[in-house]
Amino acid sequence: MIALLSTLSLLLTGLYLSVLIYLIKGWNAVRRPRVKLSGFTTKVTVMIAARNEEDKIHLTIEDILAQDYPKHLTEIIIVDDHSTDRTSKIISRYSSQGVKLLQLNEDKPLNSYKKKAISEAIKLSTGELMVATDADCRMGSKWLSTVVGYYEVENPLMISSPVTYFEERSLFERMQSLEFSYLIGVGASFIGNGHASTCNGANLAYRKDVFYEVGGFNGIDELASGDDELLLQKVSARFPGSIGFLKHYDAVVFTHAKHNLKEFMQQRRRWASKSVKYKDKKVVAILVGIWMFNVSLLVNACLGFYDIYFLKLLALQVLLKYLFELAFLLPISSFFKRRKLVRLLIIIIPIHVFYLIYIGFIGNTKAYTWKGREVR
Repeated sequence: MIALLSTLSLLLTGLYLSVLIYLIKGWNAVRRPRVKLSGFTTKVTVMIAARNEEDKIHLTIEDILAQDYPKHLTEIIIVDDHSTDRTSKIISRYSSQGVKLLQLNEDKPLNSYKKKAISEAIKLSTGELMVATDADCRMGSKWLSTVVGYYEVENPLMISSPVTYFEERSLFERMQSLEFSYLIGVGASFIGNGHASTCNGANLAYRKDVFYEVGGFNGIDELASGDDELLLQKVSARFPGSIGFLKHYDAVVFTHAKHNLKEFMQQRRRWASKSVKYKDKKVVAILVGIWMFNVSLLVNACLGFYDIYFLKLLALQVLLKYLFELAFLLPISSFFKRRKLVRLLIIIIPIHVFYLIYIGFIGNTKAYTWKGREVR
């Protein structure tokens, strides 16, 4: 039994390290992009789906209005998703500056209000390039021109751009920032390896005609989440090699980590729910393998109380995990200018084991609450 468990643990460790090597290779393969600085010709539609965002949406709108991209080529559409606060009133204040407000008014309940909001914004849009972000995000003045500058030079059909947390107020939030950098790095690395699989909808751009070419959200609209990476996977399947990751700091969008554990777990359960719709079985197999690797860490920790051999095996697994994750995270945290965050990796590793195992169990089995709604 000891030999069997040991062999299985080493195989799973090898699988996880192979995945990390693949990710390191992919991140390095994403070169700094060529970006046009002037002479833009692309009409852009910036889209936001907003629900109960009265506290921060004015900051997001003002950041978008402050972009250095030509105003005559910029359209801003914000869809109010049945807000019960002052969100729509705040948006309306910017109508004289060209901000268009669209309010959802469905009578029957939906499970995917955000996809409905984005679809309606695209129907109303006049732009060639759709640029999606969230109502609680911040961005520098060169954000839009960097995205479009990349689009006009490289001609990708879809652009996944970087997102990071900022203004952390606690150790818990800084730990989230490091973990989130890992997730953004994973999405970039898959694209770098020519196998687009994940992205973040807070900073995603795609051609309007491509959205309709792949059928929009048809086939994935029963899930509340997935307006980002499930759409990316549809585009990748239909147009292989057409998706780029914009590895440029001026393209970064900033948002906030969750302030407490309950909000964090609800968010991660929402993200995990998308995995049931992954069409690429290789990605699903990798996710299952990573989950099993973390289970092996927990099993070896428990068996270590009875046999010191398993503690030695656990120490080897943890050491290798730390070194390879450090190699992956150092260049990513440097890109985000947050290199000091990697110091938290040694703290995060044991917590992350329990977190990943738990999310693997409940992510696709239970309903969760999001924006005041219970969804599946």
